[in-house]
Amino acid sequence: MRYFSVLITALWLMLSAVAAPAATVIADADLTRLVNQLGVGGFDEADAAIGSLAATGDGRVSAILDALGEGDLFVRKTDKAVVKAEAAGREFKLTDPVTGADLGTAPKAAVEKIRVNNRLRRTIAAAVGTLTLRSDDPAVRRSAAEAVMKSKDAAAIPALDAAIAAETDERIKVVMVAARAAAVLESDLPEADKLAAIETIGDLGGRDALAMLASYTGANGAVGEAARKASTSIESSLLLWDAAQNITYGLSLGSVLLLAAIGLAITFGVMGVINMAHGEMVMIGAYVTFVVQEVIRTSAPDLFDYSLLIALPLAFLVSGGVGVLIERSVIRWLYGRPLETLLATWGVSLMLQQAVRTIFGAQNREVGNPSWMSGSFTVGELAVTWSRLWIIVFALVVFAGLMLVLKRTPFGLQTRAVTQNRQMASAMGIRTPWVDAFTFGLGSGIAGIAGVALSQIDNVSPNLGQGYIIDSFMVVVFGGVGNLWGTLVGAMTLGIANKLLEPYAGAVLGKILLLVFIILFIQKRPRGLFALKGRAIEA
Repeated sequence: MRYFSVLITALWLMLSAVAAPAATVIADADLTRLVNQLGVGGFDEADAAIGSLAATGDGRVSAILDALGEGDLFVRKTDKAVVKAEAAGREFKLTDPVTGADLGTAPKAAVEKIRVNNRLRRTIAAAVGTLTLRSDDPAVRRSAAEAVMKSKDAAAIPALDAAIAAETDERIKVVMVAARAAAVLESDLPEADKLAAIETIGDLGGRDALAMLASYTGANGAVGEAARKASTSIESSLLLWDAAQNITYGLSLGSVLLLAAIGLAITFGVMGVINMAHGEMVMIGAYVTFVVQEVIRTSAPDLFDYSLLIALPLAFLVSGGVGVLIERSVIRWLYGRPLETLLATWGVSLMLQQAVRTIFGAQNREVGNPSWMSGSFTVGELAVTWSRLWIIVFALVVFAGLMLVLKRTPFGLQTRAVTQNRQMASAMGIRTPWVDAFTFGLGSGIAGIAGVALSQIDNVSPNLGQGYIIDSFMVVVFGGVGNLWGTLVGAMTLGIANKLLEPYAGAVLGKILLLVFIILFIQKRPRGLFALKGRAIEA
């Protein structure tokens, strides 16, 4: 009888191997007849019945076998039918395991539990695994394979063999192959099979593969040697992936620095004003985003995914307007006096921070992510969040737009003329005071839309801008005062260098090292990487 049950199990595994991954559905009467076989005979007969049920591929079989494994299936003595029983006082509440229909109640003496031993539990686990791995839902199949990979259950190897043979999605098949290799390493299979499994895991690579091999690297013999060799190869590959991951983090940080510094590069380059209130323009843009989202949440929740697109022009106008007001009321009287300008703008920054605290409070404000900026995706071993990716794209779009304004518009021509030679531009009839005002407003407006982006990755609070003002000045000075290309290169260089240093020196020491580097660099090139050209500047 034992050989008969093994034969039945082998047959349903062969059937599973050639079956399509989509689950099938058979008639209730036929499934009920197979379920009733669970209550006939002993363990060997139950084993064969489990194999027959799994061979149907019916999606309902998984729940039935789970109930059997949990001890919830009984045989009704009057007609030998298999029922699902649930204790209800001194009686059992009976339901049909196939249809779920209510079968009423019965005394506990009227039913007999179907006993399950360890061998049957392994058979049930394999059968349920096969049914789940053959689900018509790809996500379910992948999840089932990942569960086996974590459990390393050797009993699931036959089910995985069947699923791998039937799988048509190559990405899911890779997970199944990895799960089978993990299970083989925990099995009693010959050494040759385990060596093949280690080779499979080594070819897959990644941190999951390294974790699967970790417990075997200390083993003796061929298995331990193969595991150590595969682990070394994976670790070498992961070092490259880690470097690439840090570069992506650096590009993300560089895009944030570019957004924060690009407006400062304009005002500092055109007017030579050390604007310590530039960070507060970023803060204002972030609070504009908060206000827009609050209005949308209360008035038009369906527009939430468009909240950032609505906030962008508003943040530009509000921050730009505040910038023009500051220039016309404070800065215009302090040109040529850099120390007084620094102190005055620092005072303005404190006033703006206190004004925001009075209006919105000192606590952080919640700014939500639209659906298209939520979540992440992976490329190999790289993990990239959609919010960071969109900020990189947004920073480059802002940079390109600003370059277009400065190169292709009359205002841009006048701004470049004032930057290169203020006296000559004034002599040519350019109204330099208004160029200063609108340039300051443009830089402040760009800082405002930078605040919209930063609201998605940082806390919106009155101190938001303070975290970026020093880094912004570092980027501008390093790249070249007033040169936008220098600002782009400087932001990306400092961002990538910072993230590459962090794993070795730490975040604080890494910033200190970068600051020391910039100080030494400025000693050699006082005008930065890309110095502006012009006779007035050269003089």
